[in-house]
Amino acid sequence: MDKLKRALSGDDGDEEQGIVTQIRDASSLSWSTRIRGFIICFVLGFIFSILGSLCLFLRNGLILFGIFYTIGNVTALARLV
Repeated sequence: MDKLKRALSGDDGDEEQGIVTQIRDASSLSWSTRIRGFIICFVLGFIFSILGSLCLFLRNGLILFGIFYTIGNVTALARLV
């Protein structure tokens, strides 16, 4: 509510900080927890993508490829959030 009042009054001091600082301040995770999450999402995304690529060689594997490759990409992108 405080941010809304500042935005409506024209006193927007948060824009001077930059987007990276605002995101860092909004998160309650420690640096080591963020690194662990990044590694886990990266490895899982890589494994799902490779598994999806291997499914291409199976009979009717195109559906499995689509599922696993999509899950892998979404998981790999989840580390950015």
